[in-house]
Amino acid sequence: MPELPEVETTRRGIEPYVAGRVLTAVTVREPRLRWPVDARVGDLRDRPIRALRRRAKYLLMDLGDLELGIHLGMSGTLRVVEADTPLRKHDHVDLHLDSGRVLRFNDPRRFGAVLYLAEGLSHPLLANLGPEPLDDTFSGDWLYRRSRGRKVSVKSFIMDNATVVGVGNIYAQESLFLAGIHPSRPAGRISLARYQRLALSIRAVLAKAIEAGGTTLRDFTRADGQPGYFAQQLRVYGRAGQPCPQCGAPLRGGRHGQRSTVFCAACQR
Repeated sequence: MPELPEVETTRRGIEPYVAGRVLTAVTVREPRLRWPVDARVGDLRDRPIRALRRRAKYLLMDLGDLELGIHLGMSGTLRVVEADTPLRKHDHVDLHLDSGRVLRFNDPRRFGAVLYLAEGLSHPLLANLGPEPLDDTFSGDWLYRRSRGRKVSVKSFIMDNATVVGVGNIYAQESLFLAGIHPSRPAGRISLARYQRLALSIRAVLAKAIEAGGTTLRDFTRADGQPGYFAQQLRVYGRAGQPCPQCGAPLRGGRHGQRSTVFCAACQR
């Protein structure tokens, strides 16, 4: 699944082509996505696009009195193409621009979404999200306060979008390794000092991934068609049985919340 760095990479890739343009029309070929595409989406005409933002893993196209939200789901991608570009299989939605180009949404698994957000950030899908990991509102103090009394594992805790948005499976593993925290440790039993280190680690890992262009996954390529490169820098994710990059001990694999997890039993406590 594309995680926050992949979504931010996509936003940066397509923003120059859409911000300041006019959304002239929308073509919906397949409305049966994760949530059915609202019929009002197909009726949008001649709407100036004020900005393209991101909240968690949602891309938000500011159309003035409403926002058009796009979630890439498990396998969704966005491409800016000429209007006469031949369709590919699973090209479900086209957003037509006054430049003659089209922002094309492709999603083989149909777990993504195109959302009509008349309520903006108060929409139920967005209203209860936690802070952005790269914003000043996110800190070790926030993690410490929110974790008190929690028995859930720290990995599941930081992957909860109500705690902090966008820390998916890959980046949770990488951040916990960098902070030296075992993924199974109960969230409520971690000190303030260690949470401060973890918050810095989350920031560092995500910022580096965004700079590198996102992590290359089977289903993800950047908006310009080129793969990301952060996968070459992963320390633990997908490396069970290989030597720890810090101490050389074999990395261990396990599962937390039905998600695969790799960690170093010697370096992470």
